[in-house]
Amino acid sequence: MKQVLVDMHRLKYNPFNGLYSVCINLGKALAKIELTDMELEYYLPKKDYGIFGADAKYTEHRSIDKYYKFGTGKYDLWHVTTQLSWYKPFNKRTKVVYTLYDFSYLIEDAANTERNKRLLKQTQQRIDRADYITGISQFAIDEAAKHLDLGNTPTKAIQLGCTVSVFPDFDEPRYRPAKPFLFTIGLVQPRKNFHVLPPLLSGNDYELVIAGLNDYEYGKEVVEAAKKFGVEGRVKLIGAVSEEEKYWYYKNCTAFLFPSYAEGFGLPVIEAMYHGKPVFISDKTSLPEVGGDAAYYFRNFEPEYMRQVFAEGMKDYATNDPSEKIKRQAAKFNWDDCAAEYIDVYREVLKL
Repeated sequence: MKQVLVDMHRLKYNPFNGLYSVCINLGKALAKIELTDMELEYYLPKKDYGIFGADAKYTEHRSIDKYYKFGTGKYDLWHVTTQLSWYKPFNKRTKVVYTLYDFSYLIEDAANTERNKRLLKQTQQRIDRADYITGISQFAIDEAAKHLDLGNTPTKAIQLGCTVSVFPDFDEPRYRPAKPFLFTIGLVQPRKNFHVLPPLLSGNDYELVIAGLNDYEYGKEVVEAAKKFGVEGRVKLIGAVSEEEKYWYYKNCTAFLFPSYAEGFGLPVIEAMYHGKPVFISDKTSLPEVGGDAAYYFRNFEPEYMRQVFAEGMKDYATNDPSEKIKRQAAKFNWDDCAAEYIDVYREVLKL
């Protein structure tokens, strides 16, 4: 039986981080699959032993392993699940599946050329060691091919799943909007582009609720934009929220907004579509792969144009009620399918 190590070391970090979410959900889906030709072993912090079931196999992640980890030769395949992971097998026999996420830093911080060259070099080193490259979107693979040398290594886009936790009886968010509200969520960083949203509050009585860690200078830019358009009293940056609160905001918002200009995937869009909400997103990077023809798109961020897209989209939603179409789009992204595709890749690499 072939031995496969799946790197889940990102479980040691912030649970509000997207990579943490990927690790825990992919791991749970992989653990449900009954396998007779391979055995999976999860590489994660000791505190998380048992997280994928008592019968799953675990091996302890330690930071020192980046320099050398004994016994990696016992694995037939090692899945590097994060783009800049420092952890790898220290032998040539073990096959490597390497997953790409995004190159948003090339867009968000294009002027930081030295840093960007360093990150691209580190990614190239991991590509050079890979026997198979997967990407969480086709956009991620295309960007890699644009900036790096993939050689003849096979590639495949395996889109992430989306697990929406439901709390139908929950009705106690820490902040309860006083008016009908528009919602968005994400780390309050420049690439999320939240500062272009306040103009959408002109000419109506909506509130805008922005959830997500707000430990960055960019939050001030969002506040300044709200002041510029005279809507600062209706723009609420509420910080990180619990799963229960997130569910409540998705469920009760009038519409979901996501104008990000640099995404490797876009899980919040799927979470909003799960509820059948109208979603207004940018047409940049990977987001069209997620929204499909069930989203309304901002193709630029000029205020009057965005207000027009929003007004026309809300009118279409009210007139044609595409909520079921939107839910069907969300249903395309599930962790069971994602995990099954990875098992297929493992088998292809191992020639099973």
